[in-house]
Amino acid sequence: MPIYESVMQEKPPIVLDIGTAYTKLGFTAEACPRKIMPTEVVLTTTGIRKRLFDYDTTEELHDQLVDFLQTIFFKHLLVSPKERKFVVVENVFGPTVLRETLARVLFLHFDVSSVLFVPVHLIALSTLAVPTAVVVDIGYSETSVMPVYSGVQIMSAFKDQSYGGSAIHAEIRRQLLEAGIKEDLLTESVLEDIKVRTCFVTTFERSQARAKDQAPTPPPGVDYIVSDHDEVIHVPGSLRETVYEIMFEPSNERDSLPHLILRSILDCTLDMRRALVESVLLMGGGSMVQGLQSRLRHEMQHLLAEDPFYASRFHGQLQFKFYNPIGKQNFTAWLGGALCGATDLIQTRSLAKETYLKSEHVPDWSNLCDNRPTGS
Repeated sequence: MPIYESVMQEKPPIVLDIGTAYTKLGFTAEACPRKIMPTEVVLTTTGIRKRLFDYDTTEELHDQLVDFLQTIFFKHLLVSPKERKFVVVENVFGPTVLRETLARVLFLHFDVSSVLFVPVHLIALSTLAVPTAVVVDIGYSETSVMPVYSGVQIMSAFKDQSYGGSAIHAEIRRQLLEAGIKEDLLTESVLEDIKVRTCFVTTFERSQARAKDQAPTPPPGVDYIVSDHDEVIHVPGSLRETVYEIMFEPSNERDSLPHLILRSILDCTLDMRRALVESVLLMGGGSMVQGLQSRLRHEMQHLLAEDPFYASRFHGQLQFKFYNPIGKQNFTAWLGGALCGATDLIQTRSLAKETYLKSEHVPDWSNLCDNRPTGS
């Protein structure tokens, strides 16, 4: 593979996946990130720690990105970014101001040689070496669904909703406050730890019984020790089992997670639907919770069989099938970027520094004028 060898003879490109809650960072052709760190920045001017994307002006975002990237380069990766190639994993519907500011910081402040922006859903699918799937990304601030068919993202079928890790944290907080737990104990890190260590997605049968006011015996509660305060939080069994129900709550808007996936598939053409039903990929940190895949399969099969809206639109005997991701779901997209950066795409598709300096503008995913070849 001469292309691969020529790429890897240089300094390996850096791969960044900057999420709302966590950032994955490392080098191309590696099997996992070097570091998964909170997307937080300690401001050099004040020493205050804050979330990277909490900003009021573009200038404030610029300064926070500079501080954040300096921490990545000189504390965690221990490399100079000058004349380095970069792969940045991003959502195709992400804020334009973020990608423009990130490009400006990388090119003008850190003097990198090129940046390759890759779409999160498509690049995550590349880890499986398959061209077609419904990619469901359950992140911190939102859940998004993007069908990919024959390597092409079906933009018109993209769906997203605001339930993600932050919504789960809010539900845990609400139930614990109702149980009499002191609010000052319920910090974001404690809520996340309780979610990861104690909570799970209940079965379809138990959920249906609860909906019919035939609540089954709840699982046992657990005690969670808050080491900073030397206190114990009792996590009820009902909380452990029900916090993820916000993703499955029925409504007239058909916006629960099973409905979201089915509606996204329906927005694709008839010849695509069977292939998409049989190819679902769950990714993102929120998809790692125990029981989610089984519950989703049961919910969607139930809707296909019992809901007239879907039964009249999906034809034949369909069975939902899920891919097992390579590695952990929380860094699937980063891994796709690492694989992409080890191919010739880093040479042919990257935005070079010389090209960027001509206009100081990053071509937009959905703007045909930006992506039209020069001279056409």
